Amino acid sequence: MHGGLFNKIISLENLFTSWYEFRRGKRSKYDVALYEQKIEANLFSLHGELKNKTYRHSEYSAFYITDPKLRLVHKAKVRDRIVHHAIYHVLYPIFDSSFICDSYSCRIDKGTHKAVDRLNTFIRKTSKNYTGACFVLKCDIKKFFSSVDHRILTTILERKIDDPDVLALLQEIIISFGSKTNYHPQLQLFDFRVENRERERERAATFGCFGVGIPIGNLTSQLFANVYMNYFDQFVKHKLKVKHYCRYTDDFIIVADNREYLENLLPKIESFLHENLKLKLHPEKVTIRKYQQGADFLGYVVLPHHRLVRTKTKSRIFKKLKIRVREFKTGLINEKTLFQSLNSYLGVFSHANCYELEQKLKNKFWSWLKEEEYSEQVKRDHDNSATKKGPRNQ
Repeated sequence: MHGGLFNKIISLENLFTSWYEFRRGKRSKYDVALYEQKIEANLFSLHGELKNKTYRHSEYSAFYITDPKLRLVHKAKVRDRIVHHAIYHVLYPIFDSSFICDSYSCRIDKGTHKAVDRLNTFIRKTSKNYTGACFVLKCDIKKFFSSVDHRILTTILERKIDDPDVLALLQEIIISFGSKTNYHPQLQLFDFRVENRERERERAATFGCFGVGIPIGNLTSQLFANVYMNYFDQFVKHKLKVKHYCRYTDDFIIVADNREYLENLLPKIESFLHENLKLKLHPEKVTIRKYQQGADFLGYVVLPHHRLVRTKTKSRIFKKLKIRVREFKTGLINEKTLFQSLNSYLGVFSHANCYELEQKLKNKFWSWLKEEEYSEQVKRDHDNSATKKGPRNQ
């Protein structure tokens, strides 16, 4: 158990550190720039609210994104996001030490590429260097973020945190989602009348009310997601004794040399998720495939001896880069940001066997820029910079 954490979280030093971390890459945004105009006064005021335990989480603004699929994202105000960072900064190392090695989402030195590398290692070991039988079970949690049960999440947090003030602050953030919604004001978080509960349960899950759901946009939601699913990770590794298991947020895979073994695991997995975490597997996203058919995971398709980028991922990257070029032409982003986007997308391709695809993206990029008078000069400057740095390791 860990005590004395509340003062670490609300300290001015931690709040200022959290502010600097939060504002990175966001200083040009209106709400961030406005908050920064009186940053010292704002942070001292926030510190006072936290210290006096009068802090209340503000309401969210909601909007949709389509990356890669339609999602409803909830954006907290700047002051609240600083609090999220302050909490994350202190609590992350405490919880991270209890996570399994093969949990890869939102963790230091982890990420999608290492998760896919791990899957490749599992397949190679299980198939004895692609000579034997090997099957991959891939699962996805249905509506994960909108299904996280507040009561269960709080219980899990209490097992690790014994500071009542920290728990109260975490509870304030957990219940903030859906308590003051602009888009569905008739649903109130604390309306637990029995006659309404069952009738509204399904809609409530969608809108984050009645003790269900965490917002995708919060940094704390990344931590809460791993804390919540770690309970499942421990079950898979220590109760089911699964050797080759890997999870990234609500996507997970299990690799074995026997299809029947994987088929027998599924009912146990579904039962645990339902009874202990109130989660369900997405019925259309549960597959068991031979490794020769390709294991589709986190935007890549892992095949014997090589790796491809998923078709939908390729299409999305080309579409998004074209949008970034358009934003550059209209002055919404600068040259540095444009090339950061290009290099980021090329980085996705660099983790697969798709050299021709990298070249195609570069050619498309320059063709989209060709209408600009200075595009040739920009290209020369970029090529000269790349030459000075030397060739990229293959």
